[in-house]
Amino acid sequence: MPWSIVIGLTLLTLIPAILLSVTPMVRLLVVFHFLRQALGTQTAPSNQVLMGLGLMMTWFLMTPVLLQVEQQAISPYRAGVISGEEAMIRGVQPVKQYMLRYAREKDLAVFASAAMSARPRSKEDLPIQVVVPAYMLSELKAGFQIGAVLFLPFLLVDLVVASVTTSIGMMQLPPVVISTPLKILLFVMVDGWNLLAGQLIKSF
Repeated sequence: MPWSIVIGLTLLTLIPAILLSVTPMVRLLVVFHFLRQALGTQTAPSNQVLMGLGLMMTWFLMTPVLLQVEQQAISPYRAGVISGEEAMIRGVQPVKQYMLRYAREKDLAVFASAAMSARPRSKEDLPIQVVVPAYMLSELKAGFQIGAVLFLPFLLVDLVVASVTTSIGMMQLPPVVISTPLKILLFVMVDGWNLLAGQLIKSF
């Protein structure tokens, strides 16, 4: 019981870091913030709303992995079949397999060459301290790629509005004042949130 309490309290303090390190939340938040910048709405949706949406989508995407952890580690530990140390080892494996599925070999090689003296035979032999940062780098790259593609249509609207306002001599009114409602209207008309959520889920 004392060890269980210590482990539980430690995990509670590390939950934010774990969520950002081993789940798709990094990619989702990067894309959401790119979208907000592209729309030109600095505070809408708010950070709390984006964080909540990212958290719920992360829960949805990670449910199969969490079920594997429950079956392989938590249930046997509760039944007293395995020890706490064995439960932690078993529980890490499904999460590690998930991260290896999306971590790029280039990113894995960077951390493996810095942390390991011997070349591993396969990706599965890499320790978790190599897989986690490589996975985060891969997720950041994927998030920036999606965000850049998402930014282009709204950038085109900004360019068109700026060209029109300049050509007609409307210098007193900043182009962003006109382009922001147009971008929001365009995003709403194409049901942007539905399309974005669907494409993000399909990217995993």
